[in-house]
Amino acid sequence: MQQYKVVEKFVSVNGEGKLAGQLSIFIRFAGCNLNCSYCDTKWANKKDVKFELMTSEEIYDYIISTGVRNVTLTGGEPLMQEGIFELLQVLSNSKELSVEIETNGSISLKEFLMIKENSPKFTMDYKLQSSGMENKMNIDNFKYLKSEDSVKFVVGNNQDLKRAKDIIDEYDLISKASVFFSPVFGQIDLEHIVDFMKENKMNGVTLQIQLHKVIWSPEKRGV
Repeated sequence: MQQYKVVEKFVSVNGEGKLAGQLSIFIRFAGCNLNCSYCDTKWANKKDVKFELMTSEEIYDYIISTGVRNVTLTGGEPLMQEGIFELLQVLSNSKELSVEIETNGSISLKEFLMIKENSPKFTMDYKLQSSGMENKMNIDNFKYLKSEDSVKFVVGNNQDLKRAKDIIDEYDLISKASVFFSPVFGQIDLEHIVDFMKENKMNGVTLQIQLHKVIWSPEKRGV
């Protein structure tokens, strides 16, 4: 029976995205194939991180027990978990659940399009230069985005903003999915991002603030 390495599971409010401010169950998996400069969950990616082995049925039972309908699978990188397709199928069978997957943009989304009913929604990062990981991005993923999916650009400086605009324009992302600018916490002035959006007429792009870092300490886990 397939088991998954779960380092955290908790109920909180979504800090980002289209459901920001709404309750969600978070399932955080161990391990990631990238090493972004600004990563705020590096602890979950360490080889010696403590985790709980859970089957898809145990994860499902935990989710149902909370009474919360929004589910966020995060990490680490959830799509690199062995057998993740099985878990997604189990969760998709529950019509009352809305499942979002936070993925780092390096792993193909193509195979997950096979889940037709109550399919998971993806929030796909595009790693910009300040992350140090842009060369790992899977550009083909832009072909597989659905209208309910999101693309997130984590921006740390003006060069990131310019690159994000180029990517948005080149792949016409506004017409394919929701698009967000998410500032690297404490590294870029929010007014500068707004000024950039105004100057470049960036209709359809949403500036988001990580609510969980405003409500609680930026270092606090389980929120």
